[in-house]
This record gives sequence, structure tokens and C-alpha cells, in this order.
Amino acid sequence: MSHLSQRPASPAVGRPEPHESARLHATGQALYTDDLSARTPHVLTAWPVQSPHAHALVRSISTEAALALPKVLRVLTAEDVPGINDCGVKDDEPLFPSEAMFHGHAVAWVLAEDQEAARAGAAAVKVDYQVLPSLVTVADAIAAGSFQGLPKTVSRGDVDAGLASAHTVFSGVTEFSGQEHFYLETQAALATVDEGGQVFVQSSTQHPSEAQEILAHVLARPYHEITVQSLRMGGGFGGKEMQSHGFAAIAALGTLLTGRPVRVRLNRTLDMTMTGKRHGFHTSWDAGFSSDGTLLALKAQLTSDGGWCLDLSEAVLARALCHVDNAYFIEHVELRGRVGKTNKTSQTAFRGFGGPQGMLLIEDILGRSAPLLGLAPEELRRKNFYREGQNTPYGMPVRHADRITTIWEQVLQRSDFAERRREIDRFNAAHAHQKRGLAITPVKFGISFNLVAFNQAGALVHVYKDGSVLINHGGTEMGQGLHTKMLQVAATALGVPLHTVRLAPTRTDKVPNTSATAASSGSDLNGGAVKNACEQIRDRMAAVAGGMLGASAGDVRFANGEVTALGVLERSCTFAEVAIKAYLQRVQLWAAGFYRTEGLHWNPQTMQGEPFKYFACGAAVAEVELDRFTGNYTQRRVDIVHDAGDSLSPMIDIGQIEGGYVQGVGWLTLEDLRWDEGTGPNRGRLLTSSASTYKLPSFSEMPEVFNVHLLEHAAEEGAVYGSKAVGEPPIMLAFSAREAIRDAIGAFGPAGRSVTLASPATPEAVFWAIEESLQAAAFADGTLGQETVSPVPSTLGQ
Repeated sequence: MSHLSQRPASPAVGRPEPHESARLHATGQALYTDDLSARTPHVLTAWPVQSPHAHALVRSISTEAALALPKVLRVLTAEDVPGINDCGVKDDEPLFPSEAMFHGHAVAWVLAEDQEAARAGAAAVKVDYQVLPSLVTVADAIAAGSFQGLPKTVSRGDVDAGLASAHTVFSGVTEFSGQEHFYLETQAALATVDEGGQVFVQSSTQHPSEAQEILAHVLARPYHEITVQSLRMGGGFGGKEMQSHGFAAIAALGTLLTGRPVRVRLNRTLDMTMTGKRHGFHTSWDAGFSSDGTLLALKAQLTSDGGWCLDLSEAVLARALCHVDNAYFIEHVELRGRVGKTNKTSQTAFRGFGGPQGMLLIEDILGRSAPLLGLAPEELRRKNFYREGQNTPYGMPVRHADRITTIWEQVLQRSDFAERRREIDRFNAAHAHQKRGLAITPVKFGISFNLVAFNQAGALVHVYKDGSVLINHGGTEMGQGLHTKMLQVAATALGVPLHTVRLAPTRTDKVPNTSATAASSGSDLNGGAVKNACEQIRDRMAAVAGGMLGASAGDVRFANGEVTALGVLERSCTFAEVAIKAYLQRVQLWAAGFYRTEGLHWNPQTMQGEPFKYFACGAAVAEVELDRFTGNYTQRRVDIVHDAGDSLSPMIDIGQIEGGYVQGVGWLTLEDLRWDEGTGPNRGRLLTSSASTYKLPSFSEMPEVFNVHLLEHAAEEGAVYGSKAVGEPPIMLAFSAREAIRDAIGAFGPAGRSVTLASPATPEAVFWAIEESLQAAAFADGTLGQETVSPVPSTLGQ
């Protein structure tokens, strides 16, 4: 095993430690960005002036009435920007737009003494608009030929020949909605400027270095005059990877112009109407199967709803194309992708980053095709698994392909799948108005940034004379437990107790040029950098300890705060004693660590290469019960086996798996984003702009029985202490719930019928799908029309 993966005796990693801020979270003592505003005197509040149109030219902005109001100090407009009026990385995202591109787009910002005054000031700003035609849906964009960025294609073999040779070819359209991040802490930033003109911004961001970069070009200043800190986030899920930067820029511009601290903190409605979501997709496809159910060929056109500007849409599309295969080998593939441009918020990163959208396509195809092929869905899926030696459509070998099968068999056994299948069949035969469904689905998710340059990280570690340790690293904490894992990595590498290590907030003047905490790579990258820094210090201390113990530095061992040497039984010393001795000998007790992921190569033009360090795999079995009259469902039981490698922190990882699954169920079955698609004055307005109109998973949607098991004996060679990423892959375990719902709907109809299921499969959508099944059953037994309701045709998933 490599040095990076090897664990010492008695490591701090692998222990089920609680989240490092759990007590602070539970008691309300944890500070977030806007909490700091309350501790900052003379702070101003910024509030946006929002467009009431989905698409309109801004002909003029009149600020006189707003400035006449008490407590209003200033109205920020494009004329106030000293540098480049753009808060993105594609030069298509003006901070102050001359053309409003979506309903709620901020065209100016008001600064005032408090939020009430700022809000009143924003309402008093007069904007003259020229309303323009708008595109609200991805179907509108396709019809109008409205696209942005570069189209992409992943292909292998001859897909037309594969389809021509197939025994059966199915064609269809799969369309699915986006998802609101709904992090508990909304977007927030607090900016100050010191006597030397140095700008310091506290930002609720996943990417402090990119925030620094964007602030630098907006303010026309070099990077070293700007410091960005991310104390902690109350959730992020990708929504604070890029979209936080514009709010930080408003705060920074305001503080430079007024000399006073400026805060931006969106309320929930502002956050939902101004920030991007998970990309919805429209996909048309043709799938060819052999007579035994082998998937021979797949041809698909994927169109994502990118919203008004590119943001991260090209990268999201690329990852979606690279995950259409999921756990299945397909000999002939042609996957074409493009980004639609619509007059909506600019859709952005969201946990999974296109992977869930790509996988949903293949799982929907298999779920719809299985009954028509005369196969159980689990049999069709198992038949098409990757085998050792096979490559993905983009040319990457699927290493450890046998793990997919191992996980599959384990979860089948742990869930008692076969017996429960029989029980469910008996239940369904005995109940006309309630039906149960059972399904199992796999996950194979690639870990690393698709852009190779992002796969690097840095860390700064200090050992003080008393033996206590302070670490900084480039990753940000959003509740996912990254800091907890980094504390455990540092304690393991230095051989000290966990309580002697402290972690400082992430900031750009400590660790520069960092990548976003995203792509499930936070532990891999920052863990490698922290380990590297700690080992530099430990090796220097080993030479000192060797002199103290009369042994070679290579024979010195650090464990649990004690320092010993091989063959020296009568003497030992503490880590603190070695630290003070090293100081007295003028030995450096701090180090900058660095890590880069090796073995990656990727050609974004040909969409070929090996963009991922490894694949994280898992499988889930879900059982649901549907009510025929309401379409409501309950999750009776969920069993998961997931590959987290040799887990750095099992309690954290299991929590991530549980949370990811529930969030995925929300996306697939509950969370229904709706915009006004009419032709009236509110066209393009987000209709689901609060918790009262946007349904989130709650305790009532939790499985009654929820079993999560980490795959054993799964250490990953070449990853920090043998661990694997666990942030994003679990969200796709929720496909099992969607397929279980499909199975239960099918039980209302005749055998061998394909069930088309909308996404999200809301109770309303499920109700009409049940009605279609009942109609099909009535037609099959000759009783059509006796007790059926005419279904409302769904435009999704046809």
C-alpha cells in the first residue's frame, strides 16, 4: 500500500467522532457570516433593486427618491464599479446589468443604516424598463434555438449500427426538474476596509480564492489587497460555489465607497428568486437491447436548462454526459449535450454536479424498459453491470468493477430482498387501494474535478512550543464534516490526541490559490495537503526526538502524544517535550503542505480520458407504500451499502449518506420548482419562492426503517489513509425510492406494462400515473369505463 494510503497503529482516523462543531450547532453558539455583522459597529445593509420582468432593457435608473429617504446613504449602480462590471468567470455575468435577464434580477443595490431603510430605499428607486420577449422553459429554448456555451459529445462504437442490430429498440423523452438548494443559512457577506485600503470580506462561500479573484477584477486591485474568509456555512450544496461571489462584490464595493462595513444577507425569498438551482434537463433517447436484455446501444440528446448565463453549466453538462452510463457497460454510445439559455436564474452547481441528471436518464430507461423486456428491473440492471477490464464510454477503465457486484449482493442479502418481494406481492394481491413497491438501484460516481488543474490543495500547519497544533487548509466547512476529518488526519499524521489539534477558519491569506470545496474532493485534496505538512514537521521532530532517546530518527514513533523509539524500552517523552526541545534547537515547527491528484488526464474537446481518481459505488433497496386516492407515499424501509473506502470518520460518513439519500428523495419526489409560464406581467416569476410553496423533505418523509452499512475491506489505494469521498454519491441512492414508486404504480395495472413516471414524482403526478395504470387494468380485463378517472396527461417523462 502507498505511503499516502497507509495507516499507522492507533490512528485518530477511522474513529466515529462527532462533528467538531456539533455542540456549537446544537446550542446556538456557532457563528455564521451574518452573526459577525451584529458584532460589527456602524455596519450598513445592502438591499437589491429587482427587475419585475423576465427580460427587459434597463433604459434608466433614478435614485433621487431613494436618497431622500431617512437612513439611505447610497445607491450602487454600474457607474460605481472601478474595475470590470462582471461577477462571473465567463464574462457574461454583469454585476449591474444593462439588460435584466430574469424576474428578480438585481439592477442596483441600496445601502442604508438598517434593513428596513435599505428595503424602503430599493422600493423607491425608479427604473425605466423596455420589456423584451422571454424564454421561460427549456422547451422554449429548444424551440427558439437558444443555447449557450459549447455543445459536447461522448461517443463510442457505432450507435446507429448498434441500434439497427438490436432485437428491441425503445425511444422516449425523459424530462426532469431542477432543485432549490435551500441551505439553512442564506447567501451572506460582510466587508470591511482598513486604514491601508486592505479589503477583508467574510463570505458564506465554498470558494474563497475565486471570490478573491472576482473581487480583484471588480475593484481593480491586486489579489494581495483582498482577503476572503469563510468561517463556516449553514449549508452550501454547490449553491455557494460561484453564486456567492456577486454578493461579496456588492459588500466590498459598498465598503470601499463609504468607508463603513457593509453586509449583504438575503432573506429566503430573495435567495430563492435571485440564485441558481440544480439544472433541469430535457432528454430524448433511443435504447437498443438484445433478446436477453443486454443494453447494446444508447443514443441521447441532453439539453440542460442553464438559465440566463453560463456559470458552471458547461462543466455540469460534461459530468452529466460522463455519468449516463452509471454502473452499466454500453457497447455503442452517442450522447450529445447542449446548454439551453432561458430567462431564469443562472442554474449552478448542486450536489452531484450533473451526475444525478445523467444517471437518472439511464435508470429511467431501464425502469421503463424492464417490463417490456419481460425482466424484473433488478435482473435487467444486474445483467448490464460493468465487469473487470471494461472501460467507460469516455475511455476510463472501471477499476474494481467487482465492487459494484459485491455491494449489490450485500444489500440484497441485508435487505432480505427476495423474501420481501414475495411479501409485497401477497400484500398487493390483497389490497386494492394500497400497493407497495420494492426496488434496488446502483451508483457509480467519479471522484475528482473534471478540470484537472483544480485537483490540488494546500495546508498550513503550526506546532506550538507546548505541543498544541493549529491547522489551516483550503477547504471550507458547510456542515459536511470536512474540518472534523482534517482534525483526525492531522492527529493521525502527528501522532497526537485529537483534542490537542485546532482548526482555523479558511482564508486566502493563509492558504492561497485554493480550489472550491466541491466535487466530493474536499477530504482527498485537503487531507493529502494536511498530511503532507504534518509529516514534514514530524520528520524534523523525529530527528530531535532521536537525539533525546538515543536512537535513529527513522526508529522514532509518534502515537497518542507519546514519542518512543524502536529498541529503546526504558525511555520515552511527550510530544510537547519534543516540541520545546525542537524550538530550543531552532528546528522549524510549521510547514506548508501541498497535494495534487496524480494520474488524471482529460481532453474536454474530445471528451475522452481519465478524469477521475476512482469511482465511489453504492446500492440501495427501498420499499414504499402508495395510496390510490391521494398518490401519497410512505417509505417503509431503506437499506444501503456504500463504499466509503476505509472511512476517515464513520459517523460523519454515515450522516452524509443518510442526508444525501433524503435530499435525493426530495429532488425526485417532492421538490417541484414552478415558474409563471403565462403571458401576463408576472411571466418568469418564481412561484415556489418560500417554504410554504416549495415542499422539502421532513421527518414524515424519512424511512420508517433506515439501515446504512459501509462496505468493509474497501481501502482505496492512492487516497488519503485509504478513504473515499462520500459527499455527492449518496444523493443518487435515492433512485431506488423513485423506482420503488414506479414498481408500486405498476402493481395497480396489468403485468408487463411500462410505467412512465414524472420527475419530481409528486403525489399529484403519482395519482395520475396510478389512474393510467388502473385504466390499463380495466382495458385489459374488459371493464374500461366502469370506475376510472380521465388522467391529466403529463408533459414530463413522455
